[in-house]
Amino acid sequence: MSEPFRIGTRSSVMALAQTDEVARALEAAWADILPEIVRFTPQGDRDLTARLDAHGGKGGAFVAEIRAAMLRGEIEAAMHSLKDMPGDEETPGLVAAAYLTRGSAADALVLRPGVMLAAFEQAKGSGFRIGTDSVRRAAFLRRLYPQAEIIHYRGAADTRVRKLDEGALQKLPVGAPVGPADALVMAAAGLKRVGLEARIARAFSPDEMLPSAGQGIVAVECPGDAWETRRRLAAIDDRQARVEALAERETLWVLNGHCHSPIGAHATLKGERMRLKAAVLSLDGREIIEAESEGAIDRPRELGRAVALELLAGGALALIEKSRF
Repeated sequence: MSEPFRIGTRSSVMALAQTDEVARALEAAWADILPEIVRFTPQGDRDLTARLDAHGGKGGAFVAEIRAAMLRGEIEAAMHSLKDMPGDEETPGLVAAAYLTRGSAADALVLRPGVMLAAFEQAKGSGFRIGTDSVRRAAFLRRLYPQAEIIHYRGAADTRVRKLDEGALQKLPVGAPVGPADALVMAAAGLKRVGLEARIARAFSPDEMLPSAGQGIVAVECPGDAWETRRRLAAIDDRQARVEALAERETLWVLNGHCHSPIGAHATLKGERMRLKAAVLSLDGREIIEAESEGAIDRPRELGRAVALELLAGGALALIEKSRF
């Protein structure tokens, strides 16, 4: 007889698509498991106007309520986009028991219908409004397109694209709405998961826009003492995604990076070696401190720590402190 296995998730189209991936992987690995998707609508999805710091950052906005339900025993596990899990804090009693095979880590440009990529690039963004809710993307955009207007733009992936196409204004917590946007910058992996991959006008290389730590990785979290659940989830864990995640997130941990820190980190594997590049930017994108190193893939945290310490030695802490508001 199949055992119910409750997986908590946000209710967005993308979150449900990601959780379906988890459920299918579990069903393929264990014939006696019956995955059940339990939907949540956390604060960050209920309030699409306020900046994320009003809800305690990404952790408070997107994962805290689901984690609390898991600790109460209402669900066995929870699905998170790894980039939504705060890198400067941990929740006692919970572990990331599985990482799914990583999708694209790249950031992607999505254009409003009628806007041509050639014209956008030729103008270097001049006269265009680009929407994002990520301070990291905004900082890189100010380096790539210094003449563009970067505007605050929030919502689930499919909702943001719909608002872009409709020419909708973005409400702000204070002041008049902004927009409409001419372009958005979003995670390429997320666009693919919601069936909007065709809207990608261009994907930025890591040299142009260093991805967020964990971008493109789906993590499955569960209570640390739930040994049977951990055993089940271990069967769907992807080794490459795990070591990349551990290296990138160790960098965030050492930097004490928060959701308003313009920090990027991206690991790549070649055989049994891993290269990690990370960067910290000023909010206006004018200053950037970068570090890169290589190490054995069986010591990902050591590599992440080494790169973070190099960034700190280069003055990254001052930029991070300036970004706190």
